[in-house]
Amino acid sequence: MAYNLFIDGAEGTTGIEIRERLAGRDEFELIQLSDAERKDPACRKSALDFADFAILCLPDEAAREAVAMLAPDAGTRIIDASSAHRTAPGWIYGFPEIVGPGVVAQASRVSNPGCYPTGFIALMAPLVRAGLLPRDWPYTVNAVSGYSGGGKSLIARYGEEDDLAFRTYALSLDHKHLPEMQAKSGVNHTPVFAPSVVPAFRGMLVEVPLPVSAMRTAAAPDRLRAELARYYEASRLVTVHEGAPSELVLREGVPPSDRLDLWVLGSADGSRARLVAMLDNLGKGASGAAVQCLNLMAGTDELAGLRV
Repeated sequence: MAYNLFIDGAEGTTGIEIRERLAGRDEFELIQLSDAERKDPACRKSALDFADFAILCLPDEAAREAVAMLAPDAGTRIIDASSAHRTAPGWIYGFPEIVGPGVVAQASRVSNPGCYPTGFIALMAPLVRAGLLPRDWPYTVNAVSGYSGGGKSLIARYGEEDDLAFRTYALSLDHKHLPEMQAKSGVNHTPVFAPSVVPAFRGMLVEVPLPVSAMRTAAAPDRLRAELARYYEASRLVTVHEGAPSELVLREGVPPSDRLDLWVLGSADGSRARLVAMLDNLGKGASGAAVQCLNLMAGTDELAGLRV
């Protein structure tokens, strides 16, 4: 018997890519609402209450309202793709490689990781847990993303402004991803986060520079790489690469991917390192992560429907 699935916000970028990953699968019966019904709170509530699973592809406040709509006795299991519940009590962080696939499989409330935090946490959490990077260092995160991460407004802006080549933002040093990045990586201080956008539709690079020789308790780059390789050796989505590429690039027009690629790049004397994550901000950074969690929660193949 198929599970009833409701995607609340199915017409947005994340919702559309989730539906693409579910196309042709008979494990799920999609609950679809008309344009008028999507704007009717009573219709949305009925769909949420009836569903076995609901994926929320909504702004933060609308996601909170959707959760509040649920009847007290509704058995609906929720995956929230917004940032509303990523550090909220009672919610499981939907990063199976970090929290454990069994934890996600048993959860009733799952909060999808953010795209930038996916790269940062994938690099940092295993190394901090292993004691190879200090918790109390003031870390810096440099990151660049395709413009699809900004949603419909930024997608429209890049379509209208032909000369828009580079956009850096969060210049107030505040960003909604920061609480998640600090809490889920296990570091003591809020990172200095410098995100930027380039004229590519999808793709993302997240980098953590490390002045290893100044950190005293940090391990050498080769040991950092070895620990990440050990940690992710059983993962079917995460690859820790050996060696240093000549360059890492984001290109326009690349196909969707739900993979996550990691590098530890060290100077010849081991005194400096760059931790780098490369991912699709709409894949492992959004829709792919939601489908991965849905697969685990429904007891199906974890990679079903994913682009690997």
